[in-house]
Amino acid sequence: MELQLPPHEGGELCVVDMHTGGEPLRIIVSGYPEVKGDSVLSKRRYARDHLDHLRRVLMFEPRGHYDMYGALVVDSELPDAHLAVLFLHNEGYSTMCGHAVIALGRFAVDYRLVKDPQSPETQVNIHCPCGLVKAFVEYTDGRTGGVRFLSVPAFAFATDVAVAVEGFGEVTVDISYGGAFYAFVDAQRFGLDVTKSRTRDLVDAATAVTKAVKAQVTLHHPTSDDLAFLYGTILTDGKDEHSAEPTANICVFAEAQVDRSPTGSGVTARVALQYHKGLIRLNQTRTFLSGATGSWFTGRAVQEMACGDFRAVVVEVAGRAFYTGVSRFVQEPEDELKHGFLLK
Repeated sequence: MELQLPPHEGGELCVVDMHTGGEPLRIIVSGYPEVKGDSVLSKRRYARDHLDHLRRVLMFEPRGHYDMYGALVVDSELPDAHLAVLFLHNEGYSTMCGHAVIALGRFAVDYRLVKDPQSPETQVNIHCPCGLVKAFVEYTDGRTGGVRFLSVPAFAFATDVAVAVEGFGEVTVDISYGGAFYAFVDAQRFGLDVTKSRTRDLVDAATAVTKAVKAQVTLHHPTSDDLAFLYGTILTDGKDEHSAEPTANICVFAEAQVDRSPTGSGVTARVALQYHKGLIRLNQTRTFLSGATGSWFTGRAVQEMACGDFRAVVVEVAGRAFYTGVSRFVQEPEDELKHGFLLK
């Protein structure tokens, strides 16, 4: 039996669902009104100020869940971009998302946003709020595969910063930027293991660190004030020095949202931090595991450059994304929960 939409009033929201390393991505294909603005950052502000009810509809229950993640494809002001994107989550709108870039690269080729795919790789230029990110999608015999991307300039913002964390006392953190700012702490500082401890305990520790850093450290970015905010905290296994052995971490971002993947922008920021500390060199590849699912990305610094006064690097991150389905959502006028809700 072919399923049809039930009788309903109002518009539809059409999405393609994917996951990268277990982390969901809901790509919004149609149903949004025009997102106004002359730049991706201004479009991000417009969506936040005028269209946020639709973020809640698609990210929150009953259509989504507390840890749902989304991508809204919009027009770019850059002539070289194949598409631009706004990133959505349980709290609002991010500036960068590596797992989403990996999925969007494959999506862009499969859905013909790139007109002439090339083998063995097709380049997809994705304009994120943090800047233009170049993705390279494996393409053979009409089929897409793994994806790697080159980040915006990533840099260590500050190292060995002492902050007073409620419930844990003074904690030393590093802060690094990979398209978004993250605080980094070895999970052993809290008596935790990123692959074995209860997720709830890891979330509580990381959230406490995020709150402390936001209250006690002022961030800035050389190119835009829109980028100068702490996105979350990444707890690591402490294995930062280059090794053939994988290193694990878990990222808690936005409103205590847990990334199921190793976190693409987090891997970018962590590689930049390791490079800054002299623990890795250019073109040394590391494998990063998700403490939540065991999925992996690879990351390596490929070029040194300046970003304002910071010594930055371009980081290559690679992984795989997979399709999980296609949905068409409706909102019935009588539904008191049509705008969505979250259980915390």
